[in-house]
Amino acid sequence: MTDLPALVIVFPIFASIAVLLVGLVRPRTGWPIATLASIVQIAITGSLALRGFNGDPVQYVVGGFTVPYGIELVIDGLSATMIVLVAVVALGVLGYARTAGPRSNSFYATYLLLVAGLTGMSITGDVFNMYVFLEITGLTAYALVASGKGGRSALAALKYLLVGTFGASLFLLGIGYAYVATGTLNMADLSGQLAAVGYTSSLVQAAFGLLVVGLFVKIAVFPLHTWQPVAYAGAPDAVSGLISALVSTVSAYALIRIVFSVFTVDFLLANPFARTVLMAGAVVSIVTGSLLAVAQSEIKQLLAYSSVSQFGLIIGAIAVGNDTALTGAAIHLVGHAIMKGGLFLTAGLIGTNAGSRTVTEFEGLGKHLPIGAGSFGIIALAMVGVPPTIGFVGKWYIALGAVETQSWPLAAVILLSTLLTLAYFARLIERMYFREPAVTTSSVETTDATDAVNVATDGTGTTPSMGMWMTVVTAAVLSVVLGVVAFEYGQLLEPTIEHLLS
Repeated sequence: MTDLPALVIVFPIFASIAVLLVGLVRPRTGWPIATLASIVQIAITGSLALRGFNGDPVQYVVGGFTVPYGIELVIDGLSATMIVLVAVVALGVLGYARTAGPRSNSFYATYLLLVAGLTGMSITGDVFNMYVFLEITGLTAYALVASGKGGRSALAALKYLLVGTFGASLFLLGIGYAYVATGTLNMADLSGQLAAVGYTSSLVQAAFGLLVVGLFVKIAVFPLHTWQPVAYAGAPDAVSGLISALVSTVSAYALIRIVFSVFTVDFLLANPFARTVLMAGAVVSIVTGSLLAVAQSEIKQLLAYSSVSQFGLIIGAIAVGNDTALTGAAIHLVGHAIMKGGLFLTAGLIGTNAGSRTVTEFEGLGKHLPIGAGSFGIIALAMVGVPPTIGFVGKWYIALGAVETQSWPLAAVILLSTLLTLAYFARLIERMYFREPAVTTSSVETTDATDAVNVATDGTGTTPSMGMWMTVVTAAVLSVVLGVVAFEYGQLLEPTIEHLLS
């Protein structure tokens, strides 16, 4: 039995400790250590992903104890996707953060702990340990949001902390109800015990409701989304890119695991109201998130409300509950992480270079900042769902799954959300390419990425670094390239999806 499943969680924790210890001797050494650790993390997750996709799921019980008493780690196609996504995005954002900041060793130590928490959430086979990793993820995310300068970051982190703690508490209470009903915490064993107790048991129904609502808070499903726009807008640009790409994404993955690995499709069939709640949450989030995004003037808040809408699509796929929709959910989780993280980072780059932080300040950027504006435009169109981008493929699968189950309201809302997404991104593209800047642009430096130089401030300089340029351009390229290979990925994921629905 390989120890890699345990190592993939433990390694970033030890790397975090190393960052703090080395920082006692040599300050500002956090970035190279974190970068090296992220490269190693990609190698470990890649090795595990090959095993997860090439055969039966990789199962590892910590300490050698037998299931269900031991803490089990499970890696299949879906969880392998998540841990590779976490490792790759973490490394990409580090490339951006090298000069965008923050730069303290404590920041990078916390950064690595967040990677460990997200990785643990992705591969744990135990609901209580999912809660533990959920808390690690939450606490580190709060700290990273607060790492920005000024009171806005501190206030955003405080609101995130209060709302996030409420969600985690509901999740823990749901675990308690499930344990009282079954006497076990292992997901596979819990699934069988819940079926034996009966899906119509009040205790089982209460456990489902608490677990789902707790994760709704973490995902930012409307109206439990209030922490997200404040946290994303108040955090440093690099942190906004990281948490927008990964935190809600992994929480949505956790919801898929709870619904289908623990409670199973049979629970949804026995409790139509549960499916109705999921569908209602999806529809309301998709529509309301899009409408709120249209009304925003600050770019980061616009992108935050867009996430509320985009994760509504994932909830809709869960409510549909067939293999087509869940394949779309998996593709959309990957795509959203790349696209939304890329949009936040590109918005930060534009703000750093041109001082443009609002919709009106994007006027004329296509002429004065062609690489930044082009990257933002490509990713925005991918988010709308223009073929052949990954945004199109994910939405296509989810919409097709809705049609297959005759979930016509969801199918109609997906179409409506596409039009609304086009509305708020089209006005940005129109301002970038079809309007002259309303103010002088003398502060805008050369737009050639090869001439960019590093700045020695925490994201307040006037010229982005090469690492910042490379990160946003890579995100734009991946938004298209991943769409081309997404259908093949969907085929690779078929055994995992079939197992989830069996």
